[in-house]
Amino acid sequence: MDESTSLDIEALKMNEEQYVLEAQSGHLQQPRCDAVYPVGLYGWRKRFLYFFLSLLLVIMIVNLALTVWIVKVMNFTVDGMGNLQVNGEGIRLEGISEFLLPLYVKEIQSRRASPLVVWSDRNVTVNARNDQGQLTGQLTVGPDSVEAQCQRFEVWSRDGGKVLFSVDEKKISVGTDTVRVTGSDGGVFGHSVETPHIQADASQDLKLESPTRTLTMEAPRGVEVTAARGKLKATCRKDLELQSTEGEIFLDANTIRLGSFLPLGVYSPSSDAASQKQTVYELCICPNGKLYLSPAGSSSSCYSTSNVCLWN
Repeated sequence: MDESTSLDIEALKMNEEQYVLEAQSGHLQQPRCDAVYPVGLYGWRKRFLYFFLSLLLVIMIVNLALTVWIVKVMNFTVDGMGNLQVNGEGIRLEGISEFLLPLYVKEIQSRRASPLVVWSDRNVTVNARNDQGQLTGQLTVGPDSVEAQCQRFEVWSRDGGKVLFSVDEKKISVGTDTVRVTGSDGGVFGHSVETPHIQADASQDLKLESPTRTLTMEAPRGVEVTAARGKLKATCRKDLELQSTEGEIFLDANTIRLGSFLPLGVYSPSSDAASQKQTVYELCICPNGKLYLSPAGSSSSCYSTSNVCLWN
């Protein structure tokens, strides 16, 4: 080995020893970074994040408490809510229910042996509409009246087999066996009344009266007026007319009495003195239908005192 080679080896050893010594002494320079970036939240941002998370936690706890309280108060169950139960047949309500908006249902039915009560501070209105939404029927129950607006109003019997009462724009039909009017003034009819039978109670009188107009009774086959256990009284202010167009007027009674309003058929002063002592009279009739009394004698005196027929 030559001398130059040995010098190079010694130089390398010296450099290695110098590097180890500098490293041990801490004088070895480390590579430097140009910039340092911190990671995380610091300062007011960190405090605001913790405050926001705490507020969200408080809100969640309050909402959970309110939800539990509402479920407890409203009595939510699997079948429904409190007095409201939902099943396959529909909705069942127990107790008093209040609706603030219109209610649309197909059927309302009460419990067995319990009435159905619909109550309102003002009125109760039930509407029926067709497929186009047009109003076809309306029933309004108010504090002063009950109004029904429809084309035909009907009242059926309990079994549904008979119409007890029906009314439309043309007529009113009563399907009961007896129509009883209990008012003290009876029944008032503005126009004609068609009926096959008018009968009063067993202990009451039957009275047909027209205070300011004419009372007319007509029938195609006759009019029968019967008082089985009482008297028949016909009173009028002007004329009482009994007319039979194709038959006769038949009065059948043990006694037929005509009051003192019939005129006496006398026409001479000499007959006046005789008529004062006369106690038996003969009933005469004029060709125009007027009735008058004539003093009865051994023979009929109607013709001799027919001057009454000449009066107007």
